[in-house]
Amino acid sequence: MGTHNRLLLCSGKGFARSYVELIAIERGKNPIRPAGSRRWFDLDDEALQTTLQRQGPRLIHFVARVPDAQKAVQALAVGAPAVDRGTVIEASRDTPAGRLEWRITVRGDGQRLMYGALPTLIQWGPVHPTDTMTDSGLELVALAACHPRAEQLRDAYARIGLTGVDVQNGTPNLVASLRTPRGMVTLESEGY
Repeated sequence: MGTHNRLLLCSGKGFARSYVELIAIERGKNPIRPAGSRRWFDLDDEALQTTLQRQGPRLIHFVARVPDAQKAVQALAVGAPAVDRGTVIEASRDTPAGRLEWRITVRGDGQRLMYGALPTLIQWGPVHPTDTMTDSGLELVALAACHPRAEQLRDAYARIGLTGVDVQNGTPNLVASLRTPRGMVTLESEGY
């Protein structure tokens, strides 16, 4: 995808095996992908790039763990309205702690959907990255989404079995509340 990342453990009560992933375009690295496809998480979107350059990093999306990515994609596709969460691709990476294997949804157009409030789906193999991550001092305390079509978002969450995310009707916003060594921190998408 032509991106690079950093993972920070943030598991907490209600958010087991959670981590924050900081992800960005890796300058000078050309993505290896089919012609016409775009980077995941809308990273090729010019308006988002401009916002990130002017205002700095922000929460723009989240990924939800599901037991069966293909079944979750199908559950979204048959609902009303039908949602195209993307193709399920297989990926892996060797680490000092063992091989990480996962299946993740990727849309060819790179879109996040519903202002980032409809998560990308991931199905982890036998090893999860949090199994060997060191304590970062972060704890995810709450995750909330605000969207003008809140009922559709709630329905989509139910179809994939996602719980623990508060959904409210209103201006698009994704909010993560984290306990840190310096106190509570709130990360927001503010409509992006």
